[in-house]
Amino acid sequence: MPSAASRSNLQLRNLPSVDELLCSSTGIDISSNAGPGHATALVRVVISKLRTEIVDQVRTDRSKTELLTLAENRLRAAWHSAQLTGVRRVINATGVIIHTNLGRAPLSENARRAIADEAAGYCTLEYDIETGKRGKRGRRAEDLLAELTEAESVLIVNNCAAAAFFVLTVFAAGGEAIISRGEMVEIGGDFRVPDVLSQSGAVLREVGTTNRTKLVDYENAINENSRLILRVHPSNYRIIGFTATPTVESLAELAHRRGLILYEDLGSGALTDLSGVGLRDEPVVSDSIVAGADLLTFSGDKLLGGPQAGIIAGKAEFVERLRKHPLYRVLRVDKLAYTALEATLDAYRRGSAATEIPVHRMLSLSKNEIAERAGRFVENLDGNLLCELIDGESAIGGGSAPAVRLETMLIGLRHRKMSVSRVEKVLRTAETPIIARIADDRVMLDLRTVSETEEIELLEILTHAFGQSPA
Repeated sequence: MPSAASRSNLQLRNLPSVDELLCSSTGIDISSNAGPGHATALVRVVISKLRTEIVDQVRTDRSKTELLTLAENRLRAAWHSAQLTGVRRVINATGVIIHTNLGRAPLSENARRAIADEAAGYCTLEYDIETGKRGKRGRRAEDLLAELTEAESVLIVNNCAAAAFFVLTVFAAGGEAIISRGEMVEIGGDFRVPDVLSQSGAVLREVGTTNRTKLVDYENAINENSRLILRVHPSNYRIIGFTATPTVESLAELAHRRGLILYEDLGSGALTDLSGVGLRDEPVVSDSIVAGADLLTFSGDKLLGGPQAGIIAGKAEFVERLRKHPLYRVLRVDKLAYTALEATLDAYRRGSAATEIPVHRMLSLSKNEIAERAGRFVENLDGNLLCELIDGESAIGGGSAPAVRLETMLIGLRHRKMSVSRVEKVLRTAETPIIARIADDRVMLDLRTVSETEEIELLEILTHAFGQSPA
């Protein structure tokens, strides 16, 4: 009987070479998609791991043909795994409307079409059709935002954190920005307000207490080094109970009386009153402008429902100083963001945001509407999946309205043979990944964040993955 060492040596001789694996049907297919250089690198990793397993006497006694087949399977799996790391479309069945990990707000159909039709190729990013000369970058998007927010002027940068950093760099570097202690918070993704804003060169001077800050606290803190008063709207946190904070009007009066700028970071960017869909604590941008704020910053990809952007709105004298600053070139957005913003803002001006913008449509869905859709969906499932309708809650997400929970009807899935974690993984690794959540030993699907077109696709994926056919 051959010794373990001799069997190992035989296995090593049976290992396919790099060229053999590259010339296999799998190798040729992957080379055509990945390029020969990357395909060769993947092949080397696969063969190296197989060699290590053989030396360690793992999976011995395989023929040359069997080892080639195994190597092809490993190569195919390595290529598939590499593909999963890129940006891919998913179906969001979590019920979290502004899901940061899934790209926040989905764009409207008009915004998607505008990117493909108007901005994907050459476009008038900085070109004036009428004069044939260089035009103003982002002019139409800025004009639309100024109209909708009642601001004198608007500037667009790449995200809201950048907008806040930019404002403090230009107007408070070397001086003090007065801020309530209760607004020095950490929000999503380890983003700490004081850590980011202090990089601007401004000193953040805390006033008041965690839960109560009065107007007199701000007034007493003003000194010769004060540059502005900073008000940060609660994003994904809430302090509940014995709380107090001055109004925008009172802070504006104080700031202007003492020769300071009042700057408010609104975060989520609600352009319209959303109290009708349960968001009673989200300030409308134009309200702060009317109340006297000199500068505002807010996001383009949260409640506004557009692409990632940081929007700076306010008095022209301050916005134009930002526009002329060298840092603006570092922070400005590209043609795709401007185009998507224009299409999104057009919906607001038409008065059709509630129906055109996906975030607003999802917010407005009632529990009964979702329950009807969920009921029809479950009727088309049979076989190995056990389905039930369960009362639940959707979330706004994205740091918006953390205290608001929207009633919904969840579809709870279990499999007759698979574990719940296995079912979730099958959905997550489907050709079009389905992102769901697990609760109460079930995979939960919330159709609030699934469009009707995606609902059909979701049913097809479940049918294919679990061997079912629609009823």
